[in-house]
Amino acid sequence: MTVAENLVKMKQMIEQSCRDCKRNPDDIKIIAVTKYVSIERTKEALQAGITDLGENRKEEFLKKYESIGDQATWHFIGSLQSRKVKDVIHQVDYIHSLDRKSLAKEIQKRAERTVPCFVQVNVSGEESKQGLAPDDVEDFVESLKAYDKIQVVGLMTMAPHVNHEEELRAVFRKLRALRDIIRDKNQPHAPCEGLSMGMSNDYPMAIEEGATHIRVGSSLVG
Repeated sequence: MTVAENLVKMKQMIEQSCRDCKRNPDDIKIIAVTKYVSIERTKEALQAGITDLGENRKEEFLKKYESIGDQATWHFIGSLQSRKVKDVIHQVDYIHSLDRKSLAKEIQKRAERTVPCFVQVNVSGEESKQGLAPDDVEDFVESLKAYDKIQVVGLMTMAPHVNHEEELRAVFRKLRALRDIIRDKNQPHAPCEGLSMGMSNDYPMAIEEGATHIRVGSSLVG
């Protein structure tokens, strides 16, 4: 199927989820995760009206950026090694994987503007996943006050690959509760309005639990 056809179906599902939880579909940002698809398929997403693209590897991101440039808003959604920050920091618009002080220091050192970042949280506690433990998030965000090139615009998590709905919802709810605590502190460096959560298999539930940014690959671009 074309990306445009997939997008029509996806928007219908988003609208249904928003009706169920009394939200506005316009408040949901769709990030097309293009890490496994060609530049041609990525351009097809742009032509379908998708403006936000997500990549998780430096090499693939730079290859697509060279071809597409600022036609898109670029989200770096994968784990970012500190030594690679210098290669992508002037091209990416958002970083979704800030989870350690060494990475924050490198962003501060290399950035020439304030970079909107989501702090990554390993809500599920899986060893295979990156991110801070939930109990460490508040102190970490507080410490970022010292870095004027970083603005914490939200929190991000990856839910486990399970079919148990309540287990998934519990992960999303915990991230939302953490977000609310940080947002309500009204810190200039951490407005923390966003929730980057939900992927192809679980984004309707994530939306119902408060997601503002959903990262969708296979069901949208393949």
